[in-house]
Amino acid sequence: MDKTPSRDGTTIAYRRQGGGPPLILVGGALSTAATDAPLASLLAPHFTVVTYDRRGRGSSGDGGPYSVRREIEDLAALIGAVGGAASVFGMLSGGALALEAQAAGLPVGLLAVYEPPYTPGPGGLLFKARCTARLHRLLSAGDRGGAVELFLSMTGVGQETIGRMRSAPLWRGLESVAHTLAYDDALLGDGAVPSDRLASVTARTLVVCGGFSPAQVRTTAHALADAVPRGRHRTLTGQTRELAPQVIAPVLADFFGKDAYLPQAS
Repeated sequence: MDKTPSRDGTTIAYRRQGGGPPLILVGGALSTAATDAPLASLLAPHFTVVTYDRRGRGSSGDGGPYSVRREIEDLAALIGAVGGAASVFGMLSGGALALEAQAAGLPVGLLAVYEPPYTPGPGGLLFKARCTARLHRLLSAGDRGGAVELFLSMTGVGQETIGRMRSAPLWRGLESVAHTLAYDDALLGDGAVPSDRLASVTARTLVVCGGFSPAQVRTTAHALADAVPRGRHRTLTGQTRELAPQVIAPVLADFFGKDAYLPQAS
């Protein structure tokens, strides 16, 4: 992997493949560059695709203390490393990071996000506050496994499945990046859609959700698209939080590959 220093000196590891205009993939909670590799391979015939280990994960460093601003600076460093401007696709909480980064002025002309997990509404904000408090208690106690289990249960993974995962080789890898769950939690603030900040997003933006995702997730995606001045919405039939790379790849290739944005109806 290549490496580039962020503004605070933290080393960010990244991999690029393919050829064409640069497209950076921003992963969600617990993901690394390897997580995005299948999608990157599908997009590489059209773009120079960049996948990276967000700070605290894989081969990247973890300068502290954490702040959303530092993660925005990490993405800025990557954009600088690939030529000074790029398109960006953010998955889940990586989508929240991508939106915050563009709102802060990063040179991103085209932006797509998939289901940034905001939880607006009184019930959603209360749920987020309780999960945040519990997550910090678990991490403060050094219970990395408990933190991963909390995250998985929040995202709808059943206890039986979590039990099987705990005995699988992949569990150790999840625990190794469990502390970064607090980073993704911070990206989402109190869970409300940050409409005031999103009003500063200048990029043409595509907000995508899955047709089989919960109704609240789909409603939130519409709200995000409405909050971004140049936002559009797209629903992918049959998709859920576990987005199939072969389904999203042609959508992204079409969106990022055209000089003029072609609106897609939901």
